[in-house]
Amino acid sequence: MINITHKSPTLRKAIAQAIVKVSKPETILAVKNHGVPKGDVLEMAKTAGLFAAKRTADMIPDCHPLPIEFTAVSYELGEMEIKVLVEIHTIYKTGVEVEAMHAASVVALTMYDMLKPLDKGISIEQIKLIEKRGGKSDQKTDFSELSAAVIVCSDSIAKGVGEDKSGKVIIGKLERFGIQVLDYKVIPDDSDQIQSAANDALALGIDILIYTGGTGLSPRDLTPESLEPLLDRRIPGIEEAIRSYGQQRVPTAMLSRSVAGTMGKMLVLALPGSAAGAGESMDAVFPAVLHAFKVLSGERH
Repeated sequence: MINITHKSPTLRKAIAQAIVKVSKPETILAVKNHGVPKGDVLEMAKTAGLFAAKRTADMIPDCHPLPIEFTAVSYELGEMEIKVLVEIHTIYKTGVEVEAMHAASVVALTMYDMLKPLDKGISIEQIKLIEKRGGKSDQKTDFSELSAAVIVCSDSIAKGVGEDKSGKVIIGKLERFGIQVLDYKVIPDDSDQIQSAANDALALGIDILIYTGGTGLSPRDLTPESLEPLLDRRIPGIEEAIRSYGQQRVPTAMLSRSVAGTMGKMLVLALPGSAAGAGESMDAVFPAVLHAFKVLSGERH
């Protein structure tokens, strides 16, 4: 199974269809008039579809078990066919399109089984996804119009003792979204240098300034205190999202003092100094955090 532990739960929806074709119109009339010996075809098939939606992970080896939070089975009856539509919702880390198609196919198979004594020419066709929403497919992934600067705050790395890993992790994640990293530097845990880096980035017209390091509780962790006086506005929701995401993975994430805010129209983030903490913080808020630039430019939410 694909590793989805780095993803965050979002609202996911999918609609799938299957078409049951009959060979004579009397079959459709029997369905409508409840004249099928095995019982009410539409209700029995719907029940089977509800069971199938919840048991998809048991049938498809690579499917992740997930909470099915809404399922609707509906029909469109024609003269010689029945179109099955299944809609499924979840709030989870991965989509429900396979669950919707599985449920639609089981609904159709149940109809086939119930109708075959009356009609030997039934076929099942066009099992397919009609619509999906939520997750990566709904998000913009190319932000090449944005620029960024990455600042590593570390006394030891600035002295040449140790190698930067967190800054490189951040750069790699920014580049996946097409964001141009125009500046990257390592500075000591010094308040004046931290503030100078922010003012320099603002003067250069940088869109996103990301610090890594100095957000812990040691005496030399000065990044939040250095940045807070420079910020025009704090953005608590970003900070909360980073800590909440981290807390689900590492209990000590609650000790992080990550900061988010704006200087003019520049977004400023201060992230943990460990490579894992920096990477998880980026996963927690990107690319959704980039919606900030639409709002900063005057567009509606």
